[in-house]
Amino acid sequence: MAERSPGDPRDPLDEEAAWAEIVAGYGEQPSFPAKDGTDEQPRTDGSAEKREGKGESPAAPGSFVVYAPGVGPRDWSAADASDDDFDETDEGHFTPPEPPPLPQADVTAKFAWLAVIGGPLLLVAMVILQQPVTWWVTVLGIGGFLGGFATLVARMKNDDEDGDHHLPGGGAVV
Repeated sequence: MAERSPGDPRDPLDEEAAWAEIVAGYGEQPSFPAKDGTDEQPRTDGSAEKREGKGESPAAPGSFVVYAPGVGPRDWSAADASDDDFDETDEGHFTPPEPPPLPQADVTAKFAWLAVIGGPLLLVAMVILQQPVTWWVTVLGIGGFLGGFATLVARMKNDDEDGDHHLPGGGAVV
């Protein structure tokens, strides 16, 4: 038990009584008041009479309710949603349309991507496999990366290719 200063006006906490109350209340089903204000189940805490009065709690001040495992306010879960939950006024679930297929890349773009990815992978593989990095492996790795990158940048679509030449400051294009 924690020591309290002599000037502390609060009553000392009786830990043994608190533990005895917890152990005595373990495993008992709590009684829930019915809608008319009476208890649905008989009380199991030893008191035969039911408390009467306005808003008077059946538990003593400072006490708490111990719920048995598997019952209590946090054990509720929502039902899974299904298509039967909707009626004719509901629009139902949104099903997006199938996306269009990806455009096919030409041979030049495929080789450019192979060079951009394959060049550094070649250099990393040589280091991991502990092979000597000769001048031609270095040229192939670095040159492949730079050449593939330059090819991809040069082939990027430009906005001027549309044929519509808009004046600067001409407003928004819809």
